[in-house]
Amino acid sequence: MLLDAPPANTLKGKRDRAILATLLYHGLRREELCRLQVKDLQQRSGVQHLCIHGKREKIRFLPMHPMAQRLIDEYLEAAGHRDDQKGPLFRSVKNNITGKLLKPLDTQAVYTCIIRKYGKETGINANVNGFCVHSLRSIAATNALEHGADIGKVQEWLEHANVSTTRLYDQR
Repeated sequence: MLLDAPPANTLKGKRDRAILATLLYHGLRREELCRLQVKDLQQRSGVQHLCIHGKREKIRFLPMHPMAQRLIDEYLEAAGHRDDQKGPLFRSVKNNITGKLLKPLDTQAVYTCIIRKYGKETGINANVNGFCVHSLRSIAATNALEHGADIGKVQEWLEHANVSTTRLYDQR
């Protein structure tokens, strides 16, 4: 429901679908999402990956989920900034001052204008107390574990220092 909430026929809707898929399938933190640049979409051994710049300047590579990859491709096609390799991947869709769309999204805007907005529209906010980006990290971890992922790999993927933290995310 959450992925279908943004309209598929607008630039903002395409961007928001790509953001939600990236969060749901890869369990990124808001800061990691907002720091992504176009060049962070990388081919590694023939598989599309996200190069994530995490806490304490740690870099990790996550294989992209096909749905997230498709939605990001649709967004980049509509936005037209695929060749701006050093530019932010996810950008504002409107700038009333300069008209240029060069700045990355603000982490608070991701929370209020995307997560909370579509959570409210789908009724998730009413059913999940404290629905936020960390809720999506928990969904991503739980989904991976439900599909047979090793908890140690999920720990590495979420960049947790201790596996006990990863176990807190497991909602099975």
